[in-house]
Amino acid sequence: MIPFALLLLAAAPVQDTPQDGDITVRAPLPATPQTPATMVVEPVAMMIAACDRDGDAKVERYELEECVAASLAAFDPNKTGKLRYIAFGDWALRYLGDRAALPSPYEVDRDNDGEVTLAELQDHFSRLFARYDRDGDHAISRAELLTYRTMPVDARGPTAGRRPEKKDDAPDADRKRRGGRR
Repeated sequence: MIPFALLLLAAAPVQDTPQDGDITVRAPLPATPQTPATMVVEPVAMMIAACDRDGDAKVERYELEECVAASLAAFDPNKTGKLRYIAFGDWALRYLGDRAALPSPYEVDRDNDGEVTLAELQDHFSRLFARYDRDGDHAISRAELLTYRTMPVDARGPTAGRRPEKKDDAPDADRKRRGGRR
């Protein structure tokens, strides 16, 4: 009787398609990473946002010019209207958050005399104002000060900071390293 039952089971067709009422469980699809987008605020953009004197959440050009002049005056006790590079580093630490934050004194000092003048700093911030004022309304909003950064991503996630994969050491590779000799 048992051999007959086994013979019937072997002859029965295998059902590949689910019948009504059957529950099919499938494995989850492999994750496809989304390119991470990060909102950042550059140090100079934080300073520009802090220059909003009237509290309307927009920085107008006159507010920025007054703010830059006041910030330079705070580090210019002799009222010379200029900062040497070390003093500029102190200025950057206070207003940008770090001595090495951009803009650097080398970028701002257009005549390369080793000093950043108020005119040079105003000129640089004027160019920054034009860069950040994306909608051209002559005022910079908080949204215009945000920068979106994305990173390259592959199937294993962000590639930034990851070392390239090593290839398997094949005998041909060993031979090439030894100059073709065995």
